[in-house]
Formats: sequence, C-alpha cells, structure tokens
Amino acid sequence: MILSRRMLMVLLPLLAGAGFVRRAQAVIELDGHLTQGGLAFGRTDAGSRVTLDGNKMPIAGDGRFILGFNRDHEPHATLSIVHAGGKTEGQDLAIAQRKFDIQRIDNLPKNQVEPNAEELKRIKAEQVRINAARARDSDLPYAFEPFEWPALGPISGVYGSQRILNGQPRAPHFGVDIAAPRGTHLKAPAGGIISLADADLFFTGGTVIIDHGHGLASLFAHMDKLAVKEGDKLEKGGYVGNLGATGRATGPHLHWGMFLFSTPIDAQLLVPPMPS
Repeated sequence: MILSRRMLMVLLPLLAGAGFVRRAQAVIELDGHLTQGGLAFGRTDAGSRVTLDGNKMPIAGDGRFILGFNRDHEPHATLSIVHAGGKTEGQDLAIAQRKFDIQRIDNLPKNQVEPNAEELKRIKAEQVRINAARARDSDLPYAFEPFEWPALGPISGVYGSQRILNGQPRAPHFGVDIAAPRGTHLKAPAGGIISLADADLFFTGGTVIIDHGHGLASLFAHMDKLAVKEGDKLEKGGYVGNLGATGRATGPHLHWGMFLFSTPIDAQLLVPPMPS
C-alpha cells in the first residue's frame, strides 16, 4: 500500500515502534512516500546538511528538505542530518518495493529504436541540455507545495514500466502518459521557472522542463506547441503549451516526467487520483 503524505506523518512514529523505522532517539518526521519512485519531505534546523545513503539532498534556507528514491532503490535507506552545530542524527528507512509493468510498443520507425550515428550524436547533445536543466538547485519554494494534474485524460503509460520497443528491451518509462486530444492545453502542475524549452528534440519532440525549486523538476514531452520560453516564470495552472504527438510517440499524449536532479520520480504519487 502506498501511503498518502498526511498518513505517513501520522504513521511514522508508530512504524518506528514496529521496527520499520529505527533510531535511538525521536523519529525524524517525514511526509511523503517511502517507496521506489517516491519523494519524502522533512524539516530540520536551518544550516543543517542532509544526506540519503551518503548523497547530499536539497535543503531550503528554512530547513525543509527533500528525499528522492529511484525506481530500483533497495529495501533500506539511511537518512543522516548534520546540524550546524555539529550534532549528527540518523534514521534507517524502509523503502517499499514495487512491481513494475512491462509495456510493449511495436511498429515504431526503426530510427526511433535504433538511431544511426548522426542521430546518436544529436541525442547525446540534447541529453546534455536536459541534464543541465535538471541539475538546477534554485531556492524556488514550489517543490514543497501541492501538485495538480497538468492535463486530464486516460492514463496510457505509467512510471517504471519496462519498455519493449519493436521487440527490443529498452530503458524503463520514467513518466506518466496522459492521452488526450491533440491541442489540449497543458498547465503547470506547480509554480516554477522554465529551464528548458525546445520544440524539436529527437525522442521527446516539443519539450519543456519546469524548475520547481531545490532540484525538483517537471518534464513535458511530445508537445505540439510551446507557449513558454526559457526563463519564463509560471504560477500553478499557468499555460505551458499544447499536447501533441511529436518525437517518439504513437499518438497524442502528454508524457509528464518528474525528477529530483537525476533521480526519476513517479509524478502520480504527488497528485490526487486522476478524475474519471
């Protein structure tokens, strides 16, 4: 069972007594999803340093911090906080393991599965730009606010699915796909700054990345129209552009991916269930 953020805040002290969260002192309160592909939020003293499994995690000036767990994270994680005065506290976290779907997609153009040398060169250059946009560690506050669906429609692809493209195993799918009519207006799921806007990337076609702050970013792919440019600021619900079928797509849909720096996060864990 995946816990809501509110439920997790209530249950963490209880789980500590049951052996799921172990620490000699009081439990560090976390709010979120301790699961593969999940995010968890916490708060500590300003000026502290937070690490997860030895990796530095983003922390705001007021002490709020974010933890991100990748698709294949092991069942346990170690949270450590070093306070400004030098005091250290730690906690073992139990990370729920998930079973991911297998998704087969056939009849894709051959070069969309087996790019030639020139196309591979282009793909690598585009990935450098994507990586740079995701590497931003701004102090924008939107990462800590509730998120909303950027579009409504049937979910045609989910986070973590193993992709079999034209019969060949490829990287997992790191996003949620929302099927909707071409031209559907897309909204910012939370406020942020546009860190990348390109109408023609090889795999993702019309692509926008929104920096929500402290390493948390949304990626919109396969857009027909971009209504923003790099550096633009959006509030939650702001118009980003139109849904399409550009890049490697078999039909109109929005691919919404979320990342904590380079860690792919399951966007569905941050929003309510899709309305029917």
